Amino acid sequence: MDSPLDSEDLSRAELKGLVAQLVCEVAELKRTIAAQRDEIARLKGLKGRPRLKPSGMDKSSELGTRAARKRRRRKVVTSADRAIHEERVIKVGPLPPGSRFKGYADFLVQDLVLRPHVVRIRRERWVTAEGHTVTASMPADVMGHFGPELRRFLVVQFHQGQVTVPRLVAQLRAIGIQISKRQILRLVNEGQDAFRTEARDVLRAGLATAAWISVDDTGARHQGRNGTCTQIGNDHFAAFATTASKSRLNFLALLRAGHSDYVINAEALAYMRDRALSGPVVERLARDPEHTFPDGAAWMGHLKRLSIPDLKVSPDPVRIATEGALWGAIKAHGFLPDTVVVSDDAGQFLVGRHALCWVHAERLVHKLDTFTDHQRRAQQHLRALIWWFYRDLKVYRRCPTPRRRSELRTRFDRIFQHRTGFVVLDRLLARLHANKAELLRVLERPEIPLHTNGSENDIRCYVTRRKISGGTRSDQGRDGRDAFLGLMKTCQKLGVSFWDYLGARLAIRNTPAVPPLPDLIRARCATA
Repeated sequence: MDSPLDSEDLSRAELKGLVAQLVCEVAELKRTIAAQRDEIARLKGLKGRPRLKPSGMDKSSELGTRAARKRRRRKVVTSADRAIHEERVIKVGPLPPGSRFKGYADFLVQDLVLRPHVVRIRRERWVTAEGHTVTASMPADVMGHFGPELRRFLVVQFHQGQVTVPRLVAQLRAIGIQISKRQILRLVNEGQDAFRTEARDVLRAGLATAAWISVDDTGARHQGRNGTCTQIGNDHFAAFATTASKSRLNFLALLRAGHSDYVINAEALAYMRDRALSGPVVERLARDPEHTFPDGAAWMGHLKRLSIPDLKVSPDPVRIATEGALWGAIKAHGFLPDTVVVSDDAGQFLVGRHALCWVHAERLVHKLDTFTDHQRRAQQHLRALIWWFYRDLKVYRRCPTPRRRSELRTRFDRIFQHRTGFVVLDRLLARLHANKAELLRVLERPEIPLHTNGSENDIRCYVTRRKISGGTRSDQGRDGRDAFLGLMKTCQKLGVSFWDYLGARLAIRNTPAVPPLPDLIRARCATA
């Protein structure tokens, strides 16, 4: 046995080496003890220490990640950026003799002032020599007996805060504002044509310039009847529209973005041929000299003159021809030039250049009912292969190459042509393989997303509103709600304060200027 070392006889360098050796030995002993503890637990049938995966926060904080880039772009509001509205000096109590003043220790306190602000408007009245009374006009920013600040507060609370009208009445009356439920509804719904116009122009700008859009829909209630709210958008804009139907005709009509015309052009005829409309009907529409129709009544009159409604064949020639004329109008207005439509495989969204959501595709496999161990193993194995393939598609989006594209196409066939012996799963795999072009659209267009999570996140605010307030009763209320939800989401995506946006549009003094949202969308899409 070695004799113990005397630290007094060791030099500083030798002490450092000894400490380093002892640290290594202690670490090795800890690992040995941990392994023995796990082995003892295994032999006793107990659970060992949990193996926790790293959170990934270190990776997400790297400079090259998307989250880090977003954090770098986000403006940090510091004390120097805040406007000071009031200064209050706090004096020190009695001081001992000889004390010297050394300035102030500043401390910022944020507060909120909510109080009625009543303005008496005194309009001049004059009587002309002819005896006519002339009275000065009311200011443009006054609506009824209420000013623009109150209107902005109501819109933000009602649409962004999801506050119901009875609660708004109680809140404002508690502050000291004399207002009724009917007056709040008028302030929120009436006189909003400028906002509805800008919401429509937002949709037009997005459809004309976006490389891709994602779409989704959810149930809606209007005037006591069930309907559908459709969301259209991408990373730079969002638009909502509530209608009575969720058909493809309805979706194509929404993609016209407020236009009401029908057009027969090359794109319309190609759409009809792709949808298996009979050749003689297509030729009849193509040969007719009239190709543009201002509204639905003129279009249906044209179809009747050509005797197309009299044809009793499948598919319905009136429906297919109408869809084609709507598609022709979309193209005639310059919408969806080479835009990819990403959806969850709902049939009404299958138009133009189309891509499917991988999350919804995998969900079909996940939801399958299994009854035997073999079926469960087959399901779990296929799910693991799909998610592995999905992760590789995400890698491909960051660095696309022709070789990798070919490998992924071959691998897709190998996964979805695999036969497991689980009949229902095999049929589902064959169905997904038939959608190969839509699922692998990302290989030719790496900029598009692999899912429709953006649309689902956007439409969640509508679902929340529906749960809180139910449906709408008037067309003004329906259109105003859709317009403001779209504008609110668009402001959020563009990094614009919705409060500042409303202040700029309502011409409230000392409010930052906000450019037209369609101009911001065109600029963002051009640089994306």
